[in-house]
Order: sequence, then structure tokens, then C-alpha cells
Amino acid sequence: MAEVDALLKLMAERGSSDLHLKAGSPPAIRQKGRLQLLRDLPALDPQATVKLALGMMDEHQRATFEHHLEVDFAYSLKGVGRFRVNVFRQRGSVGVTCRRVATERMSIEDLGLPSIVRQLADEPRGLVLVTGTAGSGKTTTLAAMIDHINHSREAHIVTIEDPIEVLHRDDRCIVNQREIGIDTDSYADALRHVVRQDPDIILIGEMRDHETVAAALTAAEIGNLVLSTLHTIDATETINRIIDFFPPYQQKQVRIMLAATLKGIVSMRLLPSINGGLVPAVEALVMTGTVREYVLDSDQTYKIRDAMEEGEYYGMQTFDQSLLQLYRGGKITIDDAMAMAANAHDFKIKIRQLGVQAERAAESGIY
Repeated sequence: MAEVDALLKLMAERGSSDLHLKAGSPPAIRQKGRLQLLRDLPALDPQATVKLALGMMDEHQRATFEHHLEVDFAYSLKGVGRFRVNVFRQRGSVGVTCRRVATERMSIEDLGLPSIVRQLADEPRGLVLVTGTAGSGKTTTLAAMIDHINHSREAHIVTIEDPIEVLHRDDRCIVNQREIGIDTDSYADALRHVVRQDPDIILIGEMRDHETVAAALTAAEIGNLVLSTLHTIDATETINRIIDFFPPYQQKQVRIMLAATLKGIVSMRLLPSINGGLVPAVEALVMTGTVREYVLDSDQTYKIRDAMEEGEYYGMQTFDQSLLQLYRGGKITIDDAMAMAANAHDFKIKIRQLGVQAERAAESGIY
């Protein structure tokens, strides 16, 4: 225990987001999005990784790991922070990944998120999705949205998480947080009963399957505000992924439900900041009449990106527009911006057209 606690403390001191433990390699941390081996530490042997993993678990978690060969749980270290832990088997040995979760209260503005995120959190009902790859800031963004709701209106918030990562104390809201495997068996089971718990806001940690997506759409349809995440890279893919959860004969009806309930999609990517740390690039989709038509018609769904590019009035923006703002603001380098852009060539053209800091662009080969 002391050994893993020391590693978690080292990870936190260095401001890294993840700790990886694997038999045959020294511990590794993810620093500013890049994985770094701690080569000054010895390689872990198989017995060491087992000991470190089991030392963080309670009896229930050990039983789950033995039965399923992998387990997710949260781990708190006093004075250091809270971590989301995944323990798994690989090639007969045990691997561990620990992700640091922000426990301090961070507002939407503190996180550098656009104002549309606050506006979506203020929606009285409907479906709001936060999407992105692993480590893109989805959990932190949702926590900031729940925190904003908790301090701005009277409501009952029910969260269903696997595991609970950020703890919320009651303020103007009552917040009940349920953890998969401890408080309920599954997302689907929790969602079958949640409407009888008189919720106003429902947070679903992740929409993983057809049953969870269907329950989320139904909950939003009957008047709840439903917040959730998907592992998708942008707004258009998110809509297509939701529809693809269902068999073809149900997809038209799902499009109708989605068009009626979806309020917005916030897609996240984190980039290294010139000033240190990470900064979010955010794509934002808001459900307008035009977007609703594109959702309903499968032949026009691809036009959603065009609607975002032209929807600044409604708070919409594409990733490329967000990257351009960050670059113009001197927050990220041109190389990092181009690496994240949907199309690097088109991004170069946009920079040339806007005459953005020509001397720096020239140095990077834009001109």
C-alpha cells in the first residue's frame, strides 16, 4: 500500500493525469498527454503488481476482479486526491491504470470552457452529451456542470457512475450518487428505477449499450435533464453512434426521439498549453431547427458540421474553429493545433485567410 501511495503522490506532485503499472516495466506516468517511463525506478515483477493492485481493493472489489478478471473502482488518498482505478489481466499478469480525478471545485469558466456549456447545464429538460476520447476531460466537464446546477437551482440530482469519481455535497440541490456494483447492478437496472426516485437531473456516467441509450432517451423524453458521455470524437459521429446502437427497423424512431430530446453536444480534446498544463479544444452543437432536420434525415446528417461552422450566434463551433481561437490567443502551438485539426491542409488555409500572426505561421511553414 505504501508503495502505491508513494507513486500516486509522485504522480500528483508532477501534475500528471495517469499512472500505469505493468509487470516487466518501471511505473509510467502521463505528462501533458505523453506517456513517460519512470526509468529511475526499477521494473515491477508480476508479484509486485498483484500486491499493489490488491492493496487498493476492498473484499467486494477483489471478488469482482477474481470473477471478471478486471475491475473499476475509485481510490482516495488523504492529502493527495482521488483516483479512478482499473485493474486488469494481460498475458497472465496484472496491470493497473490510475487516473487522477479533480476533486477541487472547478467552475465552467475555470476550466476554460465556452459559455454554451453553462447554457446547456441550465436547460430544464432534454439530453446533453459530453464526448471525447479517454482522458479528454469529459468527467471534469460533467462535474463542473453538476456543480453549477447544484449551486444555481433547487432540484434533485441522481448520478449513476462506474465508479463515482467526483463527490458532490448538497447545496441548493439534493445529490444522490449511485455506484455500479455497490449501489446498483448496472446502468440499465438503475435507469429502470430512477424515474420513481423523483429526479430532475440524471447523470449517466457513460452510455455503453442499446439498453442504456434507450433508457436515457426515454428519461429525457418524459421531462428530465439527462447528462451523459460517449467515447466519440465529434458531434456528427456522436449522433451516428447513438442511432447505430439500434437495429435498422428502429432507427427512424430513434432519430425522431433524438431530434425531440437532444439539446446539445460538447465534444472535448485536450492539448498542451504553451503556459504549461492542458487546455481544452471544444466542439459545440446546439439543437436548432436546421440541426433537427439534419438529425431526422439520414441523407443530411453529414451537414451538421456545416451548421456548426455557421452557428456562432447559437454558441456553436467546430473543433477547427476552437483550435483557431486557441492559437490566436497564444495558448497552443501551431503544430499542436494542426495535429488536432480535422484537416490540416484546410486549417492552414483558414490561417492564411485570416492573416493570423503571420510571422509565427511563416516560421511553421504555413506560408
